[in-house]
Amino acid sequence: MYIQVTLNAKLQPMHRHDLEDALTEIFEKENIKAEITGGGTGQEKNGEIAYSDLEIALEEFSDEIIKQIINLLEKILAPKGSKVTIFSKDKNTESKVIKFGKHEGLGLYLSNDLDDNVYKECDVNVIYGEIQKLLEENNLGRIESYWEGQETALYLYGKSFDEIQNIIKPFLEEYPLCEKCRIVKIA
Repeated sequence: MYIQVTLNAKLQPMHRHDLEDALTEIFEKENIKAEITGGGTGQEKNGEIAYSDLEIALEEFSDEIIKQIINLLEKILAPKGSKVTIFSKDKNTESKVIKFGKHEGLGLYLSNDLDDNVYKECDVNVIYGEIQKLLEENNLGRIESYWEGQETALYLYGKSFDEIQNIIKPFLEEYPLCEKCRIVKIA
């Protein structure tokens, strides 16, 4: 039997693989008879990441094992709006969907319409480092992934969208590369 975990998380494939590796280690440590057999990344029409999937094969199926997997994901990364789909071996029986998730997400979209000097003098890595430091110091969450497309986006997940926004706001207001940035609630 297998389940599909759809995380309402904007994770690049390399970041989803990191999550898969961490989850595999935890399965082994916790003696959970489950194996990640696949995964995928859904995209929006513009190429931006929309969600991440994990396919997990279960040696044994029980509601308790599903609860354990959900609890583990909620400790690692489980944004609100995530779900587990349990597929039945019986083709006449509908799949069962369990919604879960407790983390909130903030998408920080940097403008690509600033003065050329700003791009020469500033570095997105400074933004990444400073925001990650602020999140860790305040035990609010972390940057889980990013996207470089029509805009550059950083995806932050943690306890509270509002608290994350409040803690990063002073930095965003002072760093020139953050001028005209957009903040979007993504989970």
